[in-house]
Amino acid sequence: MSVGHDRHDRPHPVDRRVRVQGSPVESYPALAPEADRGALRRITEVGEEILGRPCQEVTAFGTPELSSLIDDMFLTMYVADGAGLAANQVGVDLRLFVYDCPDDDGIRHVGHLVNPVLDLPEPGSRRLVDDYEGCLSVPGAGMPVPRTDRAVVRGFDKDGNPVVIEGLGYFARCLQHETDHLLGQMYLDRLSRRDRKEALRQMTERREAVFAQRSAKAAALGRPDA
Repeated sequence: MSVGHDRHDRPHPVDRRVRVQGSPVESYPALAPEADRGALRRITEVGEEILGRPCQEVTAFGTPELSSLIDDMFLTMYVADGAGLAANQVGVDLRLFVYDCPDDDGIRHVGHLVNPVLDLPEPGSRRLVDDYEGCLSVPGAGMPVPRTDRAVVRGFDKDGNPVVIEGLGYFARCLQHETDHLLGQMYLDRLSRRDRKEALRQMTERREAVFAQRSAKAAALGRPDA
């Protein structure tokens, strides 16, 4: 998920509360430590087959390969100025996503979820909010998408420990967006035909500028572009 139109300038982490894997911490660096160990990967784009089918369950926990994938995904997400990134967005067919996303109360949420299952409020108790949503696999586009303002996702960490993450506001949107990816669904699939066409038009118009920005960010971090 890309950062919303009004959320590009994040407050510095020392000035805000932070939750890592759902637990509060006193301080946290601007980039998650995983990114320091990661390598940059290519981000898949709308139309690629892997984005349109459900991902496979992770069955092997605590492996170097899984840890390395998470590290790579964090770095790739930061270079693309994202708030979340699913494994199929880097061409890997596994149920896994990473996130570094603020909620509407200014709390920064950082972590990863393996084999996530989304638990939404009952229809009578949920509130749908239309807000602009973007996607790193639809570079440069953003459209309003209705999402519930609260979401709970249950899954595991990379070592197989159970994790339950609750999100409110914009972070709830992020959790829903990334879980959708692992089911083979993109936010474009929730749009009307007219709005989808407009999003694709935006991507065509802005795609090269987005790639240039990603290349500049990669260079600034001292990482070769993918």
